[in-house]
Amino acid sequence: MEYFLVKAESIEPDTEAVRLARERLAERAKPPVVEPSRPVPGTVFRDTLKKGGQGPEMVVVPAGRFRMGDLQGVGNSDEKPVHTVTIAKSFAMGKYPVTFKEYDRFARATGRELPGDQGWGRGKRKRPVINISWEDAVAYCEWLSEQTSKRYRLPSEAEWEYAARAGTKTAYWWGDVIGRNRANCDGCGSQWDNRQTAPVGSFDPNPFGLYDLLGNVWEWVQDSWHENYAGAPTDGSAWLTGGDSGLRVIRGGCWGNVPWALRASTRLKDGPAYRSNALGFRLP
Repeated sequence: MEYFLVKAESIEPDTEAVRLARERLAERAKPPVVEPSRPVPGTVFRDTLKKGGQGPEMVVVPAGRFRMGDLQGVGNSDEKPVHTVTIAKSFAMGKYPVTFKEYDRFARATGRELPGDQGWGRGKRKRPVINISWEDAVAYCEWLSEQTSKRYRLPSEAEWEYAARAGTKTAYWWGDVIGRNRANCDGCGSQWDNRQTAPVGSFDPNPFGLYDLLGNVWEWVQDSWHENYAGAPTDGSAWLTGGDSGLRVIRGGCWGNVPWALRASTRLKDGPAYRSNALGFRLP
């Protein structure tokens, strides 16, 4: 019979402490897990289209909480009750309303009729697209999503108001008085007042870096129409249940409205097939 001698120091006691030490060493040897970074609020970006070119400019809006509705007590009953909404995650919002140039590319690619521009121009000065129905806007979002492999849609009504207020509590993001040359409406003091749309970006941006949310053109949102905010979502999601699914909400006021209609809380409604020379849309 043969005997094998083994040095005592090579024998490692099988203890709980040794096992835990081995596990810690194994964990340290693993490559670090890199969490996907979320874009910094205020970041501006454009997604690339499969067929070349880029989509609309988008701005990253921060997460936050705000009071939604008629904070000044001068609005209609459909702007009440005022309620708190929490936007849990940052999201992207169009820097401008969708322009004719951006929409026309989609229309030509899909064989759709080009919307009329009222003779105001559509390409060189980047005017907001008008004469667009809710159905047209949704179709554009679906096409852009396919072209970029990113999800585009209409904003929820809560997201829209959150973006329009940009952390403020006044009727307009700049205060409770309309002032002069801050927007395009009937009585805003601009060269386009009550005449026609203004080129996008003609006025100062709000604190989130977004342009033309108040005035110029009304903007479609996702939500079905509800007569008031009783039972409205508080998480920023679109309100699609109940209400009148045959009507959709529009926001922001337009070039032909008096200043009261440009308040951040003002709401109107139209059928999803309705088109107007004062109505466009914006992406999130």
